[in-house]
Amino acid sequence: MSTLAGKKALILGLANDRSIAWGIAEALHQAGAKLAFNYLGDALERRVRPLAESVNADLIEACDVTSDEQIANLFQKVKEKWGGLDILIHSVAFASKEELQGRFVDTSRAGFAQALDISAYSLVATAREAEKLMDPAKGGSIITLTYYGAEKVVAGYNVMGVAKAALEASVRYLAHDLGQKKIRVNAISAGPIKTLAAAGGISNFRDILGQIEQKAPMHENVSPEDVGSLAAFLCQDGARHMTGNVLYVDSGFNIMGA
Repeated sequence: MSTLAGKKALILGLANDRSIAWGIAEALHQAGAKLAFNYLGDALERRVRPLAESVNADLIEACDVTSDEQIANLFQKVKEKWGGLDILIHSVAFASKEELQGRFVDTSRAGFAQALDISAYSLVATAREAEKLMDPAKGGSIITLTYYGAEKVVAGYNVMGVAKAALEASVRYLAHDLGQKKIRVNAISAGPIKTLAAAGGISNFRDILGQIEQKAPMHENVSPEDVGSLAAFLCQDGARHMTGNVLYVDSGFNIMGA
């Protein structure tokens, strides 16, 4: 029997077939989960819809996570379609390319606010709506995506490192708030993956990939499929007492010192 058969999962932040969100979507689909997706704007819809349809998605809806109204509307449609929700995948992050160049000290006020709003607060806003749809007797699983730049300085990551640090703190506070309803909240800290956003936004991204191959204990980079495997496990009953954690999928790079 499929390990997630009958489970209902909403995946936020799918961009294309190189996205970490797509690796997670495929893993959940293979495990038997029913899927729903959001998209932002017409250009992304053209990318997201064919992928979502390929995994028999029940729902494909527009949602800008900077809008509380659009978030509420998306979750209302999930409620109307499914009646409830078991899994929320939050794979949403953004900082303008200009903020990922030069020095962090030169981050603009507007750029800082935008990065924190989209990359961290959106988890809080969507978790609040997910809570309303998750059965307190059975609980649920909320998973977000982070990166080692939340803990250590990664050149060129700049304000995204601060946003990811806020995201990781949010995971712990949400885990505390939602635990009494058996809702688990965890973050996966993936090693660098050549997604469209990373390759296009971080100027020295190729160097970062090379550091993993050189310094990580396993001397190899990771893939969206690797992240998907862990996400699928975190959604299963075997992980029912795991919450508030940051779990690494980075070939062991995080354990290494200078």
